[in-house]
Amino acid sequence: MQGVEVETRSSSAALPWGAVWGQDDAVNALRAAVADPESMTHAWLLTGPPGSGRSTLAYAFAAALIAGDEGDEPTMRQVIAGTHPDLTALRTEGVIISIKDARALVERSYFAPALGRHRVIVVEDADRMTERTSNVLLKALEEPPEQTVWVLCAPSEADLLPTIRSRVRGLRLREPSIDDVARLIATRTGVDAVTAEQSARHAQRHIGMAQRLATDAASRARRDDTLRAVLRARGVGDVVDVAGRIVASATEDAKALTAERDEAERTSLLRTFGVAEGAAVPPAVRSQLSALDDEQKRRATRSLRDGIDRVLTDLQSMFRDVVMLQFGRDDSLINRELGPELQALADAWTPERTLVVLDHLADTRLALEQNVAPTLALESWLVTVTSGRTP
Repeated sequence: MQGVEVETRSSSAALPWGAVWGQDDAVNALRAAVADPESMTHAWLLTGPPGSGRSTLAYAFAAALIAGDEGDEPTMRQVIAGTHPDLTALRTEGVIISIKDARALVERSYFAPALGRHRVIVVEDADRMTERTSNVLLKALEEPPEQTVWVLCAPSEADLLPTIRSRVRGLRLREPSIDDVARLIATRTGVDAVTAEQSARHAQRHIGMAQRLATDAASRARRDDTLRAVLRARGVGDVVDVAGRIVASATEDAKALTAERDEAERTSLLRTFGVAEGAAVPPAVRSQLSALDDEQKRRATRSLRDGIDRVLTDLQSMFRDVVMLQFGRDDSLINRELGPELQALADAWTPERTLVVLDHLADTRLALEQNVAPTLALESWLVTVTSGRTP
């Protein structure tokens, strides 16, 4: 997912806005703010569903603010690549944004621009700030230096504290249709129209996830296997087995997404200190390696929990389909390929039982955010699926 974002940002078409897809109203609002000081404010909150392009839009806005004018393409490319000295970006690698990271952002926000017109602070996943972390930002958001602009990104305004929301100007991104996403995926990847439409539908219009599903047959197969395994679950033995499989699958995905990056970071660090490949690591470097290992473990934890949350999103879509069928709606199913199985479940259950399952699934997601053991949380939810009762 993150890789899709990075790839998108590297596009050089119609700098800096060319990489932003399907958000004409938001782009027009930000372009007007860049051009007219009366439309400008010191802090922005870009909200929209996962995959809507919040981060891509944030970096395009930063590029327009920092560049000298619309023709300053070298500066725009540098900002979008994340290497310009007047851009400070926080991409969350842990489960939450730490107070230490927030304080570093605040400190940078008081620096005057080094080369560009503005200093821009971009905070991706601002919804991952705890209350204490949010409080660190409050004064900086309320009274920033004249040339500093904050750009926060989050799924919705409700994901941030009211004290933060009151200090920013909100801009809501539109949610593209399934057909829109399918056309984009087909154009980007060259997959056939059927695969593109299925991927867009299964990803629930999340562009990055749709692209991954379209180009990775193994991901599509894992998704299908997981949903069918939950539908087949009947007793305690199935509950334990399916929960273990979900966690194992998410763990494999997390390792695949982080292993290559982890090794590259370790190699780069050793090279920086002049340690040859395979040579003994000097004592003076071990603390640096230890700090890197700790950071990578935090990132792996975040990646695992994100992976499990994606599985729960898929499962939520499946039981949402069951509710739709129970109320006689079969025209907008997300998991159309499971139609007969879902109809059988809709006939066997009452709508009340399906809603209990969905409510407990929402509680499970909240529990995982609060660091409950993933396997135990999933087992608890699967007991509700098999019994119709909350443990």
